[in-house]
Amino acid sequence: MNDSPVLRVAGRPVGRYVTRPELPARLSPRPYLHPVTTRGGTAVTELSPADHLHHLGVGVAVPDVEGHNFWGGRTFVRDRGPTELDNHGAQRHTGFRLCDPDGFVAELRWVAGGGELLRERRTVAAVGLTDTAWALDFTFSLTNTTSGPLSLGSPATNGRPGAAYGGFFWRARKESAPPAVFTAHAEGEEAVHGRCADWVALVGGAWTLVFAGATDRTRRDPWFVRTAEYPGVGSSLAHDARLEIPAGGTAVRRVVTVVADGRLGRDEAAALAGKAVSP
Repeated sequence: MNDSPVLRVAGRPVGRYVTRPELPARLSPRPYLHPVTTRGGTAVTELSPADHLHHLGVGVAVPDVEGHNFWGGRTFVRDRGPTELDNHGAQRHTGFRLCDPDGFVAELRWVAGGGELLRERRTVAAVGLTDTAWALDFTFSLTNTTSGPLSLGSPATNGRPGAAYGGFFWRARKESAPPAVFTAHAEGEEAVHGRCADWVALVGGAWTLVFAGATDRTRRDPWFVRTAEYPGVGSSLAHDARLEIPAGGTAVRRVVTVVADGRLGRDEAAALAGKAVSP
């Protein structure tokens, strides 16, 4: 079976899923989607950009799983700051349960320190919405396979305010000007970052991404948003406190992202987000 399947909408390629990237351990190797494009062909992801080599398109990354770094790069250590540590984990693709042109179900093992911490089932689907927009439906389920409880953290829970990254993350296309960002009720990075919202829109020069939590539990996770330093949006698993997963327990999140040509306004973004997450 193809280990780098291409997602298609109405026969047109809109994304490639890379299962076994050849990356140094420091980048926390993991499967990712890149490039992801609009229906018109505009790329809306970046892979290992110079500003953050460990940003890998679209995927799941967590900076602290029981002290192991599944995000890549330096680890934030309380009272020390960002620190180079030999603590990086890796997500290993073990196979597909399903693989079609419009989506797949993949199995992964999260391994670090010589052992397995988590098993993940990742379900991804590409869904056409309009002639100029489609949706990437991304669900991940993390099951604790250790004999005891484990917890997921972030730099924020380790002492760095405002840095609650970790979970679903989309590194967007970097352009000469920062993208605009807004929700139904707020606008700008400062007003949107670290807050809950049904959806958040990131608008570039000729493209728009609209991220929507597709379950009640996902919508309770605040959004991690960057526009000035770099363009990226994620859903925070560990914002105010570490996420505890008991032995044998599973944490599930689902984010649906509208990928559209053109610069959408608030009403258009809201309408497409609602269409994308509707049953």
